[in-house]
Amino acid sequence: MAAEPTRLMVAVNESTLKGYPHASISCRGAFDWVLKKIVRDNVNGFKLLVLHVQVPDEDGFDDMDSIYASPEDFRSMQDRDKKRGLHLLEFFVNRCHEIGVACEAWIKKGDPKEVILHEIRRVHPDVLVVGSRGLGRFQRVFVGTVSEFCTKHAECPVIVIKRKPEETPPDPVDD
Repeated sequence: MAAEPTRLMVAVNESTLKGYPHASISCRGAFDWVLKKIVRDNVNGFKLLVLHVQVPDEDGFDDMDSIYASPEDFRSMQDRDKKRGLHLLEFFVNRCHEIGVACEAWIKKGDPKEVILHEIRRVHPDVLVVGSRGLGRFQRVFVGTVSEFCTKHAECPVIVIKRKPEETPPDPVDD
């Protein structure tokens, strides 16, 4: 009887520097680390669960001061966000298929901290892997960190992968 594959959930997000469909430096590094250090050549022993949480803009208009909109404008924005999220996940799914590791990928909307915890309770991964930007104390107070929150509250082991120093942009909040 074959053992069930180890289910690794990897939370991914878009880059604040390049935008969609580019993955952030931190999540790309975490994903690559999982492939290189955990999966290695044992592709049949693992299943990657790739979760992307889209954070809805408060008003949906990407920080514009004001805008006049029609119902069609809102439908158009929802379509755009869905396509951008799918392009982001496509990057990770394609990488999994290139090396032959099983994967599932999906998008949820909301606060990443809360959504990730909800999805952990829903799909029961063996391990959660998240990237970390390596923010200092002062920045963490204002920005908060998803990785720190997940480490404290997740119902499964959490592996936090830090960004490499040479990959850190001038402002560490950027990713």
